[in-house]
Amino acid sequence: MVQFTLPKNSKITKGKEWNQPAVDAESGRWREYRVYRYDPETGENPRVDTYWVDLNDCGPMVLDALLWIKNTIDPTLTFRRSCREGVCGSCSMNIDGTNTLACTKHAEEAKGAAIAIYPLPHMPVIKDLVPDMSQFYAQHREIEPWLKTDSPTPQKEWRQSHDDREKLDGLYECILCACCSTACPSYWWNGDRYLGPAILLQANRWVEDSRDERTGERLDDLEDPFRLYRCHTILNCTKACPKGLNPAASIASLKRKMDERS
Repeated sequence: MVQFTLPKNSKITKGKEWNQPAVDAESGRWREYRVYRYDPETGENPRVDTYWVDLNDCGPMVLDALLWIKNTIDPTLTFRRSCREGVCGSCSMNIDGTNTLACTKHAEEAKGAAIAIYPLPHMPVIKDLVPDMSQFYAQHREIEPWLKTDSPTPQKEWRQSHDDREKLDGLYECILCACCSTACPSYWWNGDRYLGPAILLQANRWVEDSRDERTGERLDDLEDPFRLYRCHTILNCTKACPKGLNPAASIASLKRKMDERS
């Protein structure tokens, strides 16, 4: 029998329990949050700290709770956030077992009594809830996500029909939060070679754009056993996308275009 043992410094330990309210506390409605903590500078193992959030003094979203914890209890808690409107993708993390955005995840949607919050899976952790997305962004650069043309640049703009424009719906809305890619087992095991759902959706966005004149070149770049074909259509990516997009459909579209060329 094969046995796998995690390195000692990767085993998650039980952390500190902060500000547990008294059982007979009359004021406030309290919700338990269990938050992943990791600081590489200390050399200690990752841990899960427990915080109690006063719902009467906090907004309804999970991001509101994290801000309340940081401002009221523990200023050392580290996470990314920016727009608070589900536009920037900064606050992507694993909440209650699902990759999503903290700013659009309502705390009442969590099923258990305690809400567990971890960084996005698969990615190295810089600190606490902040993953290292360097490889993810490097893969995005690889597909050259900009308009590539050979025709002379028009004086005003590159025009396209309404029908061609509608083909981009469900593609351009991607905010590169990486929720879908980090929910994909193929990306976990082959992330250095497989581009993953988010990047392939972005690649399909430029393949579908009627104004782009390098479609063949873009498809040539994807012609690889790993870059495109590691997808097994289990639809984890579609289920995880906080914007309601369908990366699996984009990957299927790219595969179909590959078949049409052969």
